[in-house]
Order: sequence, then C-alpha cells, then structure tokens
Amino acid sequence: MQTTFLSTQDGRFSKVPEITDGAWVSLVEPTPAELDAIAERFRIEPDDIRAALDEEERSRVTSEDAYLLVLVDVPTTEMRGGRPWYVTIPLAIILAHNVIITVCSQRISMINDFEAGRVRDLRTFMRTRFTLQLLRRNAASYLATLHDIDKMIDKQEASLRRSTRNEELIDMFELEKSLVYIETSLKSNQRVLDRLVRTAGFKKYPEDDDLLEDTIIENEQASEMAGIYSGILSGTMDAYASVIANNQNAIMKTLALATITLSIPTMIFSAFGMNLNLDGYPFYVPIWGFYAVVGISMGIAALVLGYFFRKKWF
Repeated sequence: MQTTFLSTQDGRFSKVPEITDGAWVSLVEPTPAELDAIAERFRIEPDDIRAALDEEERSRVTSEDAYLLVLVDVPTTEMRGGRPWYVTIPLAIILAHNVIITVCSQRISMINDFEAGRVRDLRTFMRTRFTLQLLRRNAASYLATLHDIDKMIDKQEASLRRSTRNEELIDMFELEKSLVYIETSLKSNQRVLDRLVRTAGFKKYPEDDDLLEDTIIENEQASEMAGIYSGILSGTMDAYASVIANNQNAIMKTLALATITLSIPTMIFSAFGMNLNLDGYPFYVPIWGFYAVVGISMGIAALVLGYFFRKKWF
C-alpha cells in the first residue's frame, strides 16, 4: 500500500493525496504496480526498490546519480508454533529527487509511529534528518525488543527450575535464534551508519551531527546488549539442560527406591499366596495369622524405608 505524507514549514504533518516536493512516500506491502510506478518516476533501479522485499537482503548503502539507497534491518515478530518470535526484515530508505521513499515488506510499529505523527519534530522535506530519525527510532526499537527478550528469558528460567520436559528448552532455543538474528542485523546496521558518515551524497544539516552520534551510540548499545544476552542465554541453556537431566534422575531414583520398598511385602505375600497345602506354614492360624503376616511385611518395609531416609536417598 502506498501512502504519502507531507510536513509544512510550521510543523504540521499530514497525509496528502499526491506526491509533491518534500513528501514522504511510505510503501508497506507494496504491489508490483506501485513499485514500478515509483521506480519509473524517480529513476530508481527496479532491483534497488525491490531490495526490501527480499528477507535475505543484507544492509547496505548504495549511491546512484538519481538517488541514495539506505537498506537496514528492522525488528519485527514472526509466528512460529502458534507463538510470536522476534526476527528482522529489511527496510529500504531511498532519498530520491526532493522526496524520501521507504519500502517495507510488512507493517511494523516504527512505520506506524511515523505515519501517525507520534515522532517529534517530523520534517519530511529535510530528507537527511528524516532518515536519521528513522535510523534512531530503529535503534530504539532494537533496545525495546531486547528488553522484551530479557523478560521472556527470566520467565523461561522460572519454568525450567521445576521442569523435567524439553518444551522450555525448545523455547529458549527459539529465543537464542532471535538473538542471533538481532545481533547480526545490528552489526550490519552499524556498518551502514559508519558508511553514511563517509558518504558524500548524504548531506547533513549542522544540527544533525548530534542526532547521528546518538543513533550510532544507541545502535552500539543494542549490539552489545544482544551479545551479552546471547552469551547468558547460551550458558543458561547448558546449565538447565543438566538441571532437567538431574530432575529426571531424581524421579527415577525415587521410583526405584519405592519399588524396592514395596517389593519386600510383595515377595512375602506371594509366598503365602501360593496354592499349596498350608499345613505347617508359619502363622497359619485362621484368626490372627493373616494380620501377623501383613504386620511383619509392613514392619520390614518400614525399616527399609527408614534406612533410605537415614541415608538421604529420598
């Protein structure tokens, strides 16, 4: 879908029906016809304008005579196994002649915030600053995503403490995959930011230096956090894999000790339950013999159980 927005000199930001100078063209889940029309109008290579639709496309900066392409990865969610997990997808920012164009294969929260005007000091006609605002908001999105993942890790750790199943470890593995995607994307985005600093076609306003520096710092911070969380999660998975194995061993030990305890009266009852002539059997007294056998069996079982408790095997 193609949507056009425009900021005025007095700070008003609104949706407009036509593309004019200084406008922002937002292409979210665009059709081939929309992409072809924009590419032809602003002399953009078809492969460049379609780059954001390829999930495997790497972040990069491409400078051409008619435009500058900035391709970065942005965080979003993907449904797997009926649950949302974090992944990254490409976002293309194209600085064409007097307009700025963004292309994304799906709707993301960052673009929603910009389209709704929830970002302060939006100036679509200041293309460089608008690009830096997008990049800084993207770095902030990564930080928010990492905080969410940290909460999910804590929740999974609480479940693992009392678990003997593999489902929680599988969820932790999915989180580790998400962190790998995020960490790789952040490193690629950092290279893009470093390239922008050296790109002559990316002309900055004097007051944009602080914005670019803040964007680089937040991106580096997010990259460091992703690396730390990934290391913690990897160690946690190894530790709790051992915990689950120990929990299973403890259950098996308990069942084995219970089986041993119960096998003693079982053997005695089996001996007295044989279909033989019982004359001469110990305790073969119709009135109290049955209770004597049961009592002695339970007594022996209790002694064995007490021995196990004394050895702290239970």
